[in-house]
Amino acid sequence: MRHIAVVGTGYVGLVTGTCLAELGNKVVCIDSDARKVDALEQGRLPFFEPGLLELVLRNQHGGRLSFAREVAEGTRGSEVIFIAVGTPMADDGHADLRHVREVAMQIARSLDSPKVVVNKSTVPVETGDLVASIIREHKTSDYDVHVVSNPEFLREGSAIADFMKPDRIVLGVETPVAEGLMRALYAPLEAPIIVTDVRTAEMIKYTANAFLATKISFINEIAAICEHVGADVKDVVIGAGSDRRIGAAFMNPGLGFGGSCFPKDVMALQCIAEGHGLKPRILDAVLTVNERQIERACTKITEALGNLKDRRVGLLGLAFKPNTDDVRESPAIALAERLIAGGATVAAHDPVAIETARERLGDRVLYMNDYYESANDAEALVIATDWNEYKQVDFSMLRKLMKGRFIFDMRNIYDPSDAEAQGFVYVGVGRPRNGVIDKESATRANLAEEHHS
Repeated sequence: MRHIAVVGTGYVGLVTGTCLAELGNKVVCIDSDARKVDALEQGRLPFFEPGLLELVLRNQHGGRLSFAREVAEGTRGSEVIFIAVGTPMADDGHADLRHVREVAMQIARSLDSPKVVVNKSTVPVETGDLVASIIREHKTSDYDVHVVSNPEFLREGSAIADFMKPDRIVLGVETPVAEGLMRALYAPLEAPIIVTDVRTAEMIKYTANAFLATKISFINEIAAICEHVGADVKDVVIGAGSDRRIGAAFMNPGLGFGGSCFPKDVMALQCIAEGHGLKPRILDAVLTVNERQIERACTKITEALGNLKDRRVGLLGLAFKPNTDDVRESPAIALAERLIAGGATVAAHDPVAIETARERLGDRVLYMNDYYESANDAEALVIATDWNEYKQVDFSMLRKLMKGRFIFDMRNIYDPSDAEAQGFVYVGVGRPRNGVIDKESATRANLAEEHHS
């Protein structure tokens, strides 16, 4: 059993700490937000992640997981300290490292034994050097401190499985002591371990996220072309993705990428490159294409309805992806804001993200308890997040509830023929026929809407 401290109880910190406790270690998760710590001690999580609550409760009851409010208190007696605080995007596009610096300072001032300090947060290249220099300059005792980069590769919605059965573990180390301890810590996972220097490990994380974001923007570009040439992007993905050199993962066209990682990490990598006199043209294009996806979707809806003013639009999904309540940089939220700005009334549903969305959208949106309520009297229905329950929709029920006849499937979860069989005008992303709304289809649908009303 190792004694471990994890500073930060956000997504990365709480998942990491809980899973390390599940492996049999004694873990203290630390957060300066007293209300958050109080809630965790009472078994209430600050975010939704499938399976995490059960894991937290089991390890609390087993005495392996506890919580603290002060770094000095929580790190006492620890062998390893993980820094898992937020690194949000600053106004200039760089990662904001204020919290990382603060934690490094607190660690330096509370050393009571030799430590391995692990950067788990996503941080720019050279952050390991920064943390090491802060600790070296401000430590009040002469204990050895080894700084490690151990980037996380956790996907929201499947984080526990990602931690327990990782594709690989990346360790950026500078000393045999740090490498040995980290290898022993992760040995129960029996996963491939890639050992590099600290800067290379930091670069691996940014490279991975930037490449995945690139695949998403690339397939959205292809989808736009498919709409104009009459091809079906879903078959294109199957055909091209079957090539092992390409793969179909992250080749799902839609509203673009969002969440707490991809947007800020691509921007941060771009800033790193520009700071060294480089012009990262691909990264710039990835961000530009992603921004345009919301505009393209809004244009489709506006052209179909004629205008947005006083139009009622049902919106299914508010989280940036299914199985999470995270709405940070959510394309669904961005689309809702565009629709509202155009004068539309938005009736939205999400299985778990309504409360987090309310913090962003306030009372500008009507929040529905059931997704069929979102469709009631709607002139158009938009699928913005591909939750599984939306995939089981009854089109005949929608036909009775909706005022209009437009379904905008921005995640391509439906078979167009199923929707069209019930008299809907189906609009997907990169799908043939109605992918680009033609005037005749729009006229028929609007006439049907007027007759229904």
